[in-house]
Amino acid sequence: MKQAFATLAAVIATVVADPSLAQTPGEPVDHIIVTGARAPLSVNALGSAVTVFTREEIERRQVRYVSDLLRTVPGFAVSQSGTQGAQTQVRVRGAEANHVLVLIDGARANDPASGDEFRWEFLSTSNIERIEIVRGPQSAIWGSDALAGVINIITRAGGPSSADAYVETGSMDTLNAALNGTTGGDSWKLGFSVERLSMDGSNISRTGIEDDAADATTASLSASFATRKALSLSFGARRVDALSHYDNIDYFTTGLPADSDVALDTLQHYAHVGLNIGSEDARVRHHVYLRYFDSENRNLVAGSEDISTQSDRLAFSYQSDIGLGQDRLSLALEHEQTGFEQRGPVGFGDPNQVQEMNVTSVIVDYEGHLGERVTWLASARYDANSVFDDVLTGRLSVAWLLASGTRLRANVGTGRKNPTFTELYGYYPGQFVPAELEPESSLSYEAGIEQNLAPGLSLQLTAFRQDLADEINGFVFDPVTFTATADNMEGKSKRTGAEIAVLWDISRALSLAANYTYVDSEADDVREVRRPRHSGSIDVDYGFLDDRAHLALTAAYGGTRPDTFFPPWPNPPEVVNLASHWLVDLTTRYRWSESTTVFVRAANLLDTDYEHVYGFRTPGRAAFVGIQLDFGS
Repeated sequence: MKQAFATLAAVIATVVADPSLAQTPGEPVDHIIVTGARAPLSVNALGSAVTVFTREEIERRQVRYVSDLLRTVPGFAVSQSGTQGAQTQVRVRGAEANHVLVLIDGARANDPASGDEFRWEFLSTSNIERIEIVRGPQSAIWGSDALAGVINIITRAGGPSSADAYVETGSMDTLNAALNGTTGGDSWKLGFSVERLSMDGSNISRTGIEDDAADATTASLSASFATRKALSLSFGARRVDALSHYDNIDYFTTGLPADSDVALDTLQHYAHVGLNIGSEDARVRHHVYLRYFDSENRNLVAGSEDISTQSDRLAFSYQSDIGLGQDRLSLALEHEQTGFEQRGPVGFGDPNQVQEMNVTSVIVDYEGHLGERVTWLASARYDANSVFDDVLTGRLSVAWLLASGTRLRANVGTGRKNPTFTELYGYYPGQFVPAELEPESSLSYEAGIEQNLAPGLSLQLTAFRQDLADEINGFVFDPVTFTATADNMEGKSKRTGAEIAVLWDISRALSLAANYTYVDSEADDVREVRRPRHSGSIDVDYGFLDDRAHLALTAAYGGTRPDTFFPPWPNPPEVVNLASHWLVDLTTRYRWSESTTVFVRAANLLDTDYEHVYGFRTPGRAAFVGIQLDFGS
């Protein structure tokens, strides 16, 4: 490991000292993404499938949770355990919910205290400027958790002095209000945001009358400062304070959720400080970041704290982007320290434990070109882990623009997912046999074509496959000793499928987007749970009254999917099938004046009765009305 650091340091020193190296000029800003490689690049240069949501798209659809946007992304399956604010999982291309990495302004946001999953139920859209989604293997760029893809949430930054506010109310006694503001000058920017979202919710269980309420308050602050010497500083902080009620499982009578006086109180903090040296057209640019994340999840029973989990993550990174004529080389060093703590009363077992894991990484990312039409990316990452063996992951990506306007792309890469703290040490360590687990590893392939069929009409087609080895079974029970452990499964889990998307600007006023995904996800020849084979969506936008009014219709289809039902002991688990369904949302907004917009939206317009998780009911038809005010430039 020391030799790897020494070699990287020598390469950086050699390149920095060579004035003949030049950086490739950037593409237009609206074609640049920051997630597909270690340095920003044109979306047309990436061999992976990419989806981008802009602020304009968010406001057009007026959705309040990011997970509602993700339902319409090819290859995505969203599972919501009941009403809004309940546990929400996102699976990409048939992978596990903790196989997709989520970044917030570049900082890792997956929660070690929640099985390394991201807490989608608390992520609202108010302060989001842009969402970049890169599907396919990305571990060579971003490390563990990125086997199936990366989702980068980019928040609204400072700029010219302006402010906007909105308030919305409607079904389930919902009240949502937010205030966003920015200001700045030639060399500095400042932005802030505060949002409050609360609702009485609906009844999660199939029986009973208790509504399960949820609320969340999110506040953020960002600032940046740049000098004429190409030196810039950035700072960001974010806080999420949320409370969600849910229903416990009745393990003794039905095996299904039943009305319960239980809730989850969650507090999250994010912070980052960054230093960038070098202008955008400099031969060499340097980036230094310090990022911090912590979470606290308290389970409340009748208002009293039961078991709680806490996690914290501190990460330091240094990166140098080096121009090599038309090409670019990015070299990076990262160190990440993660802590996990669980506290609770000693009853059936003792849940109290404190754990830690450290990872030091070296990353090499090369963007190369063959003429004007072929771009290739070669990436490698070496991770030295304090718990597991060191590992090397890699990725090769190619994009080829043909003279006909057709773009071909391909991507192959290896991935790695480290076991969670619970998989390693158990929920009750005293009743858990410590597991000698291997990290899950994958080999993934992807190939796609994008074709302009006519002016305003384009087609995108992608085929993919992932072979996952050492998939972890987190609950292996010994009926003799009444102890549990975790174990790596034999064989490979296979995820194969295809995505097709059509984008059609029918006229200046009317546009249509549609997509369909087929996914076959199996472990040991058995379909994996909560992953529909067939899914898709249709999105229609119509502008009228001189574009002052807009009508947005979104219909998302989720096919049948298996789930596991655990009936009361001693009956064995059962495989059940969840029915297919359409979710249709309709939003109408009207710009009353330059500063005032009113909107009305209907969720689950068809009043579809459906479940994403067996036994957990989801909300029926709901309607909301609101107003948005814009001030300043």
